[in-house]
Amino acid sequence: MIYEGFQPLDLVGPHEVFQHAGQRAGGYRHLVPAASGLPVHAGYGVDEVDPEGVDTLVVAGGKGVDQARLDAGLTGWIRDVGASARRVTSVCSGVFLLAAAGLLDGRRVTTHWAREQQLVREHPGVEVDCEPIFIRDGHVWTSAGVTAGMDLALALVEDDLGRDVAHAVAREMVMFLRRPGGQSQFSVALWSKEPATDPVRAAVSAIHADPGARHGIADLAQSARLSPRHLQRRFTAELGTPPASYVERVRVEAAQRALAEGYDPVEAIARHCGFGTAETLRRTFHRHLGIAPSDYRARFRSTTTAHAELRQEQEHS
Repeated sequence: MIYEGFQPLDLVGPHEVFQHAGQRAGGYRHLVPAASGLPVHAGYGVDEVDPEGVDTLVVAGGKGVDQARLDAGLTGWIRDVGASARRVTSVCSGVFLLAAAGLLDGRRVTTHWAREQQLVREHPGVEVDCEPIFIRDGHVWTSAGVTAGMDLALALVEDDLGRDVAHAVAREMVMFLRRPGGQSQFSVALWSKEPATDPVRAAVSAIHADPGARHGIADLAQSARLSPRHLQRRFTAELGTPPASYVERVRVEAAQRALAEGYDPVEAIARHCGFGTAETLRRTFHRHLGIAPSDYRARFRSTTTAHAELRQEQEHS
């Protein structure tokens, strides 16, 4: 239900979660009608906005971007804005409109992980890196998929108004000021294919059920009811990564969650997540994330922790 003065993000965020789930599996019918989302009325057309009067342009992404980038009037306007604006930014696949406008040649950019290869293929003069949540290259800022636009917006606020204001906004919205990790933290699907058969699916389920357990090839083969050699071949063929590498990535994700959400010592987290020692965890963290576990914890706080800290401040004020 919505009402006069409602918070748009409170509608759009949950709505898009249900919409994407419905596209995959059905089961949802929205009574706030729209084809994929919400009916939105733009206050101005591009022909009504002087490009030289734009300070910051934020280009949204979406399925319609492939058609929109064929609009010469639109891409021409974006090109004109890019020539004079202080900042030009994109969210998700909106980067394709910036590319079509000729603003990205020689620049390093990011986009949604699922669009990476398309961007590389269609724009070979652009350096594409789909690990970061957002990238700044000169006056051009690009961000990863969907909610990464909020991370980008916080970074723009910090650039404009300073860290204190951005931090206050992040706490109010129960967000990370600096979200830990990159796109690969969010889903196995970002760095691995889905299992195609039940035996491999069983091995994957065993890994995720307890990342810190023993997951040597013999242990996984027992879960899959295959010989170790047979599982090794099928696992790598179906998921695009060997079992040992897959286990390591899942353990890194488990350690990230433990560091961001709890207070256990690094040594305890290393044991619980299957690394054995804190030194092994540190080496693995550096290899995958480029940061030490202790630094990761010091720089980032979970939303739960931020909310609890905010509540304590309010109670003592």
